[in-house]
Amino acid sequence: MGRNELINTTRAILAKAGFDVSSALTIRGICFDVVARLEQKVLIVKVLSNVDAFSKENASEMKTLADALGATPLVVGERSSAGSLETGIVYSRFNISIISNETLAELLLEDTPPYIFAAPGGLYVKLDGSLLRQARESMGLSLGAVADIAGVSRRTIQMYESGMGAMIDAALRIEESLGLPIIEPIDPFEHREDDEKATEERQQAPVDTFAVNQLCNLGFSVRPVLRSPFEAVSSTSQALMLTGFGPDDERLAQRALVASDIARIMDNFSIIIVERKHDRDSIDSTAVVSNEELKKIDAPEELTDLVAERGTRK
Repeated sequence: MGRNELINTTRAILAKAGFDVSSALTIRGICFDVVARLEQKVLIVKVLSNVDAFSKENASEMKTLADALGATPLVVGERSSAGSLETGIVYSRFNISIISNETLAELLLEDTPPYIFAAPGGLYVKLDGSLLRQARESMGLSLGAVADIAGVSRRTIQMYESGMGAMIDAALRIEESLGLPIIEPIDPFEHREDDEKATEERQQAPVDTFAVNQLCNLGFSVRPVLRSPFEAVSSTSQALMLTGFGPDDERLAQRALVASDIARIMDNFSIIIVERKHDRDSIDSTAVVSNEELKKIDAPEELTDLVAERGTRK
């Protein structure tokens, strides 16, 4: 299946499940392919035929954007060098979940979550460690007794009870012996905390200094993003804006249209700040504001009101 067909399949699954889904993105070189939202769940999705092509840099860019938008990054793929991605298994790369369209459809359309995840050394399942400990203690079983049942060491049972993934056959033996559903489903949309160093490094993306300083002076927090239709996400406690910076070139309209679509899905604002006054105040629902106009604004509410007003002009 070609990549465009894969993307359209992913979009169709998400839409059928009730997500508000972004249009097919036509800008080359951006770090994601689909943005989707269902109530408070927001997904930033990259679709790849071969997931081996998913790089550390791409993962970092997606995490930065997801962090800024309060979203979850997700990769949907078809295969890797080891073969086709199997249905019902969650893979991962650089701490981002990877699943097939088949797994996505089972999860969202059939309410059948995956129970297996791939990790170095093989395939594993997630155990309810608290339930395992409670059951073992209530039945008067020692760590050694459960270890004998599972065919693993006492230390391994301790680690299972602390949240470590278990080999499938060992988990099934324990579950059958205890008569309790201790194997838990995997949520590929679960937010995974990243290490502080990586987050700090990702925040060092270069952006327009003048505009950023003006936004910061107004009280906005400006988080740069890479390989996106916009260069930053600017926010206060009251509002969030997808923020692009000039130049006023032939790509401006294209970027503004994509930003408008994503802002609509996110129920947020979008703005592009250009060096000189543009001949249009907005492109679709993205406000176009010049540096000179930005310089005259004294409060964050003034800017968000201006962006909201211009964003209603089509």
